[in-house]
Amino acid sequence: MKFNPLHYPYPSNRNVVYGRNGMVATTQNLAAGAGLTILQKGGNAIDAAIATAACLTVTEPTSNGIGSDNFALIWTKGKLCGLNSSGAAPMGISIEALKKQNFETMPTFGVQPVTVPGTVAGWVEANARFGKLSLEECLDPAINYAEKGYPISPVLGYFWERAFSAFKNKFNSPEFENWFATFAVNDRAPAIGEIYTLKDHARTLEEIAQTKGESFYRGNLADKIHNFFEEHNGFLRKSDLESFKSEWVEPVSANYRDYHIWEIPPNGQGIAALIALNILKAYDIGPDELSYHRQIEAIKIGFAVAKATVTDPKYMKYSTEDLLSESFTEELRSRITDKAQNYGAITPAKSGTVYLATADGEGNMVSFIQSNYMGFGSGIVIPGTGIAMQNRGHDFSLDPNHINALAPGKKTYHTIIPGFITKNNEAVGPFGVMGGYMQPQGHVQVVVNMVDFELNPQTALDKPRWRFDEGKKIEVEHNFPRDIALSLAERGHEIGMALSAGNFGRGQIILKNQEGVLMGGCEYRADSSIAAF
Repeated sequence: MKFNPLHYPYPSNRNVVYGRNGMVATTQNLAAGAGLTILQKGGNAIDAAIATAACLTVTEPTSNGIGSDNFALIWTKGKLCGLNSSGAAPMGISIEALKKQNFETMPTFGVQPVTVPGTVAGWVEANARFGKLSLEECLDPAINYAEKGYPISPVLGYFWERAFSAFKNKFNSPEFENWFATFAVNDRAPAIGEIYTLKDHARTLEEIAQTKGESFYRGNLADKIHNFFEEHNGFLRKSDLESFKSEWVEPVSANYRDYHIWEIPPNGQGIAALIALNILKAYDIGPDELSYHRQIEAIKIGFAVAKATVTDPKYMKYSTEDLLSESFTEELRSRITDKAQNYGAITPAKSGTVYLATADGEGNMVSFIQSNYMGFGSGIVIPGTGIAMQNRGHDFSLDPNHINALAPGKKTYHTIIPGFITKNNEAVGPFGVMGGYMQPQGHVQVVVNMVDFELNPQTALDKPRWRFDEGKKIEVEHNFPRDIALSLAERGHEIGMALSAGNFGRGQIILKNQEGVLMGGCEYRADSSIAAF
């Protein structure tokens, strides 16, 4: 990828990191270091990704956990592979069952929105197919930090305290007791710089490593999960865990100015980013407000299509080929005028996701994303295990006519999406921007920054972002160009300025140049770090 050194209008307090033999980029320095340790031990980028992901369940529990989902795009031996390790709704749940519990919409917290966790199976599957080291070796750094403790980093501490403050008055029924026993020792969130241990979490990771995940889906840990949900009138059962299997899927792409931008196919929402990029490739994109207007309108259309069509692929009425076809793209592009329009509304949820990118000296590269959803997830922690359960089922609809209507064994519309770039059938590198419905928007903005503006990975991440909320509402970061914001308002966009960077995504990028040198950028909006050698 070409970079113009004159394009530095957004100075960064971080420089691009270069490496040759291996690189790990993620939101937490200890997790990045864990991945680097695995690389230096002889592991490959896949092993490093697993080690980093496992470590993040310990060192960033505000965003993910053992009871979460993950997705990966893995470049190895000249081919890009997709791994979808997202779980389905329990077989015992239904719209009728929830309405009998007096729910008119899908609840956010508690036992009801918990779907089958796919994270552990994702680690096991990736390790078995592509790893060089054992699963025990890959999980060892995470076990060590959970058992012996780790210091709380600044952004982690901020979100932990925010979650505790919200939960202490909200979670007052018995099913939430173990969240406080696990994450609020001494009835408070840990302070920044304080050492925190998660000993139950450590024992669970050891059991997962020793049994290659069997305990989680078919053994002792599965029994504990089953018993908890049965006791608290939830729906998840051991039989749901036993039937789960990660899926290898064919990634989907859009050609954007000679680069292919790759995403996981539905049930992920990456299709929204690809639809937007397909629309934008017909325009000349510059730093002017018209270009920003077109980017915003394109992603709004991408969301309008995705929210109307994307769910579990078994329930979808349109294929990805249909949604990315040139004829459909032309029809969508024709809807854009010189004024802001309302193509259909979505209500973004707050996010809770970690993203990491890895690369090794053998040419392997991994784009990996893992999430509990909405921070700590459902608020459910299985006693004696440290397993924090996701609330991914919150995105289901209880309207039986909705495309994403709740059904037994169905996967929901999923927000987490890893990205990858290739050119001429060669890997350029992994990238991702986490953060709920910000993710496709972040993907589009980062790609435009690197391809159209020729910004390097770090500057592409540092550039001020905008975020579509719903209707014509657009939030911009406090350092977003004021003249552009005012011009967008004249086009009918309802512009709001955010006071913090908390809802604008958190990204990581690793790219490889023609000499094989690795270039990494990390997110200043998080406790990000790049480890390389």
